[in-house]
Amino acid sequence: MKKMPGTAMIMAAGKGTRMMPLTATKPKPLVKVAGTTLLDHVLDLLREAGVGRIVVNVHYFPEQIEAHLAAKADDFDVVISDERELLRDTGGGLIKALPLILDDPFFCINADNWFADTDEHALHRMAAAWDAERMDVMMLVVPTQRAGNSQGQGDFDLDGAGRLSREGPRRARPYVWTGIQMLARHIVTDPPADVFSTNVFWDRAIAQGRCHGLVHNGAWFDVGYPEAIGLTEAALANG
Repeated sequence: MKKMPGTAMIMAAGKGTRMMPLTATKPKPLVKVAGTTLLDHVLDLLREAGVGRIVVNVHYFPEQIEAHLAAKADDFDVVISDERELLRDTGGGLIKALPLILDDPFFCINADNWFADTDEHALHRMAAAWDAERMDVMMLVVPTQRAGNSQGQGDFDLDGAGRLSREGPRRARPYVWTGIQMLARHIVTDPPADVFSTNVFWDRAIAQGRCHGLVHNGAWFDVGYPEAIGLTEAALANG
């Protein structure tokens, strides 16, 4: 395995609108699936992979996120990227947090997915597949037919060289992004505004043929909305 990135950013600032009413009194990362918070599920993944520094952005119920992370100080070097004054969306959040991110490349993970590995850790696979000569972005993707609870039509096409694309009108596509990615630091630049989506960085990388995908071997579930929690728990109970 190539050198593991030592830093991961966890996107935890959003208002969790799709998860209402469960997020009326707490942030989405602290919603539980099978007795474990979504945030702890991500932290377990990072701990198992050997990632030691986590940067977490906060905006909605930030004190709850900070209090939860305070108990993790023995496991991680925890750094908060404070977006209390302005919720910056994913791209703007990365721009604000970049000075706190010490590794190149680094992981960036959304806290609204539930996944399981098979024989090899997903983050180890990503680190092993990363090629700085060819890549600015690598996304962990899953075939649409294996995307548990997914409400969309798929996000990307994947070519024989492992490059992701999404040209043309909206249509059903064969791969769904899992919410896990690796990014080169230099792609996180030239923000178009204070508030914008990571799609800006992705589109730049796609245009240059430098956005790649790695197909996840294990199970994956979208748990971004309330009904998905019970569906995910039932699937986990059934193995």
